[in-house]
Amino acid sequence: MTEQFNPNTITEIQKAMQEYNVDGWLFYDFWKANSFAQKILKMPSHIVQSRRFFYLIPKQGEPKKLLHNIEQFNLDHLPGSKKTYVSWKSGDDGLRWILEGMKTVAMEYSPMNAIPYVSKVDAGTIERVKNCGVNIVSSADLAQYFDARWNEEQLRDNLEVSKVLRQTVDDVFAFIKEKITSKQRVTEYDVQQFMLSIFKKNDYYTEFDPNCSVNANSANPHYEPTKEIHTELHENDFVLIDLWAKKNKPGATYGDITWVGFIGNSVPEKYVKVFNVVSGGRDAAISFVENSFANKKKIRGCDVDDVSRNYIAERGYGEYFVHRTGHSITEDLHGTGAHIDNLETHDERLIIPETSFSIEPGVYLQGDFGIRSEVDMFITKEGKVMVTGEPRQMEMIAILK
Repeated sequence: MTEQFNPNTITEIQKAMQEYNVDGWLFYDFWKANSFAQKILKMPSHIVQSRRFFYLIPKQGEPKKLLHNIEQFNLDHLPGSKKTYVSWKSGDDGLRWILEGMKTVAMEYSPMNAIPYVSKVDAGTIERVKNCGVNIVSSADLAQYFDARWNEEQLRDNLEVSKVLRQTVDDVFAFIKEKITSKQRVTEYDVQQFMLSIFKKNDYYTEFDPNCSVNANSANPHYEPTKEIHTELHENDFVLIDLWAKKNKPGATYGDITWVGFIGNSVPEKYVKVFNVVSGGRDAAISFVENSFANKKKIRGCDVDDVSRNYIAERGYGEYFVHRTGHSITEDLHGTGAHIDNLETHDERLIIPETSFSIEPGVYLQGDFGIRSEVDMFITKEGKVMVTGEPRQMEMIAILK
């Protein structure tokens, strides 16, 4: 069942637009390609959307709708005046009508595709709007404000999930220890299925199965064992586990953590050395976020990435840190808010209250092993910084100890 649109959202959007120096927010969608438009406008999921529509929320005044004649009722759940089109020529006339008086509008696009997660409007439509004499800016910060923030129920549920995920880490290492010490065969796939059994017991949902990576497999950041392709675990192996899940209910938000261990009574120095660098980069990023919000300083996703990346690079491992420091977390594992990224993309979106993101630096030594240490953070409405799923990993785990 689709959530109903709250008319107060229009007022909230208009209030937010005052900060961004735009005359309006122009939503455009075709075949449900714009996930921001779908979610923010609470588009009914059951209806066919095979024709282009525009919905303009001006900084002041009444919204406007432009729809094809055969789908003219698709935006009836939204306030505003309506005009329909049939031909592409009448569509151009309608677009000029909806943009009348607009000088600058926000749309779901990113200049030079700097933040591809925001780029939901095709280049041709951007050209079409510009041809009406209107300047277009990115709705990136607006979109995350209305799509990536959590409510209180989502936070409460997430804290429960984070606690279970953290306990699952201990349970996984105990499972591995029991199998190894009793001389039973155990594989990456077995560990994965053990984690899934805990998720099932708690009625948790995950779109993708959790990960267990042994030795060189851990140097592949997106390695995933399967029933057919996996590696057996033995004493003196290095192990990385990455687990994520959420409650099996509408609106639930993900928890996502990564831990590493060694199947032995003590951890060899080569692993300890790299872990200390990675966890140091993790904690440097966490401290930067905490100090910034304590001092009411605005920070962007790319700024947080720089802190973690510079820490690791200064210790000689920069070339082995081959992905962003973290990602937004919402109802989706990789959410629509600011990512902690100044490597893969230059994410200039602000870190804002009521949003969550991961901090997960990693060092990957191809052919040998890779270490990643992941925690999640949440910023409360009041600007308090939380690290969920504590305690975080502070040292390598000797699994047989």
